[in-house]
Amino acid sequence: MKLPGRRKDVAESTGSVDGAVDLDSAESEDAARSGVTAPKGRPTPKRNAAAKRRGPVAPAPMTSAEARARRKNLAGPKLSKEERRVAKAERRERMAERRERMLAGDESAMLERDRGPVRRYARDIVDARYNLLGLFMPVALGLMFIMMALPQIQYYISPAMMLLMALMGVDGVMVGRKVVKLVDTRYPDNTEPRWKLGLYAAGRASTLRRMRAPRPQVRRGERLD
Repeated sequence: MKLPGRRKDVAESTGSVDGAVDLDSAESEDAARSGVTAPKGRPTPKRNAAAKRRGPVAPAPMTSAEARARRKNLAGPKLSKEERRVAKAERRERMAERRERMLAGDESAMLERDRGPVRRYARDIVDARYNLLGLFMPVALGLMFIMMALPQIQYYISPAMMLLMALMGVDGVMVGRKVVKLVDTRYPDNTEPRWKLGLYAAGRASTLRRMRAPRPQVRRGERLD
C-alpha cells in the first residue's frame, strides 16, 4: 500500500524489511517445530525436550502426615523391635571385628592414612622410640590438678607449662625429622610429602602407647633393620 507523500524507493525498502522479518519469523517457527536451534542472529526457539525426559513429578505433600507417609514408603518395610535389635547387634559386632583387625595390623581394615609400607615403617620407628611427646597429656592434667589443689603455687605452674610445651614441640620436630630421614633411606622412591609424614609421626608419638591405633608391633628400644 502506497502512502501519500512517500517516495517509491522508501516504500519498496519498507516492504523488503517487512518481508525479511516475516521470513525470519517463519524460519524460527520451523526450527522450533523441528527441535533444531535457530541460526546465529535469530531468536532461539523454546524447547521442552528436557522436561519431557524428566517425566511426571510427584506433587509436594500438603500436610505433615503426607510427608511422613512418603518417608515411610521411601524407607521401605518397617522392622519390628526384635529385628531392629538383631540388626543393631550385628552392626555392632561387625564394627568390633573390624576395629580388632585394624588394631592387630590388618591393612584391609585400616583407614586410608595408615595403609602402606611407608606408614607402617613410620609407626615402627615411633613405637621403638622413647617419646617425650606422649607424656604431654598426663603431665598437663597433673599440673592442672596441682594448681587447683594448691592455688598459691599457680605462679610457678604457668612457667612450668610453657617449658613443657616447648620441650614437647622440640621432641615432635625431632621425631618427625628422624622418621623422614629413615624413610628416605629405606624407600628412596617414596613420593609422599615429607611434612605429611612428619605430622603423622608426631601425632602418633603424642598418643599414649596403649592408646595407639594400630597397636605397636615393636618393643621400645628395638632396633629396626
